[in-house]
Amino acid sequence: MVRSVMVEQPGGPEVLSLGERPDLEPGPQQLLVETRAAGVNFIEVYQREGVYPVEHPFTPGSEGMGVVTGVGSAVEHFALGDRVTTSQAARTYADAFLVDADKALRVPAGVSDEVAAALPLQGLTAHYLVRSTYPVQEGDVAVITAGAGGVGGLVVQLLRSLGATVVALVGSQAKAETARSLGADHALVGYEGFAERVREFTGGRGADVVYDSVGRDTFDESLRALRKRGVLVLFGGSSGQVPPFDLQGLARHGSLYVTRPTLNDYLLDEKERNWRAGELFDAVLDGSLTVRVAQTFPLAQARQAHEVLQSRAAQGKLLLVP
Repeated sequence: MVRSVMVEQPGGPEVLSLGERPDLEPGPQQLLVETRAAGVNFIEVYQREGVYPVEHPFTPGSEGMGVVTGVGSAVEHFALGDRVTTSQAARTYADAFLVDADKALRVPAGVSDEVAAALPLQGLTAHYLVRSTYPVQEGDVAVITAGAGGVGGLVVQLLRSLGATVVALVGSQAKAETARSLGADHALVGYEGFAERVREFTGGRGADVVYDSVGRDTFDESLRALRKRGVLVLFGGSSGQVPPFDLQGLARHGSLYVTRPTLNDYLLDEKERNWRAGELFDAVLDGSLTVRVAQTFPLAQARQAHEVLQSRAAQGKLLLVP
């Protein structure tokens, strides 16, 4: 049997409990992976709460890292003992999980298990945001909410490497110091009225792009912070989902663009997936990208991990370790 975190019905963190599932067998195109660490992410919160419908009972988790212990009959490029990581598996809050071989990423030597586990979802998200959704150019002014968090901290570093002026929005002075240490040019504490502050140091022009993971509480302010024809990239909703919006508002604010991307649409094939992961692993290995692990929890403490995640107190990745 495989120890797994189980959710029997929608609810708060208290519905997460430790149970067992039958042993897993890889299909022809799959890998069986013995879990060394699983990432804890807001999508699992939305699933647990019922915002994103799932079939119960279910085991959360799409992100996991570990060692290959079973190889499907049609898999050609992986072998027993390989270290792999992914953001596109299922039920990774467990001792073991299955992943399609073409969605697994080989972990290079020199990258630790914890970093490899922490990088796929948040790292690939940061990569597609700044390289594809709004491809940042040198000299752009870019705003990132939750700039000391898991995705935010990686976005800050990638923006800096691309030559952007980086504005990190954070919730405390301690997080402001973290954002600055990662390369933010401006670290603004608090979200109220941030559009006016952004316009002050851009000479009234506004930002080229706002990457917003907060959602409901920051959406209107994010629009006001943009220059004419600027882009609002809404990639999360930690404060809640944005309510229905009158598109005429985009014209009133200056012919703005709004997009709501998701990671899987930026991992359409193996070539794209490996390009993004390769750039991230290279940056880790050359020291230009720091992946921060804030805290690890045993599987039995998945509830506590979700509580910490929703408190927004963590500065970096949360991992479950079997």
